[in-house]
Amino acid sequence: MTSDIAELVRTFEDHAIDAANFRHADHVEVAHAMLATYDFMDATLRYARAIDAIATKAGAASKFNTTITFAFMSLIAERMGTASHTDYAAFIADNQDLLSKDILAPWYSKERLNCDLARRTFILPDTGSVQA
Repeated sequence: MTSDIAELVRTFEDHAIDAANFRHADHVEVAHAMLATYDFMDATLRYARAIDAIATKAGAASKFNTTITFAFMSLIAERMGTASHTDYAAFIADNQDLLSKDILAPWYSKERLNCDLARRTFILPDTGSVQA
């Protein structure tokens, strides 16, 4: 995508992203940029609204999934909060597993993650162990 965080966030929030070429790695980069720009709650809400709008604009409104969005934002924010990185390249070099679409598999079954309720609202995991 782009190395300018402010420009990346602006383009994303303006829904000027080409949905046909917006891959999972791009989602992760934008999420990182949003979390670097805003506090967690604001970043997550803005990210979710923009992703939903971009999917709807592309005629794929049913692709938006609240649970996946909030779980990925939480995971990325946790990783950002537990280590110091100078930029996105350094962050992703240390967190290559975030580039896997299956990273939520230890916590969510495919059925639960892809159900209609998960698309509409955040739902808790159904597999694995939740650490307190």
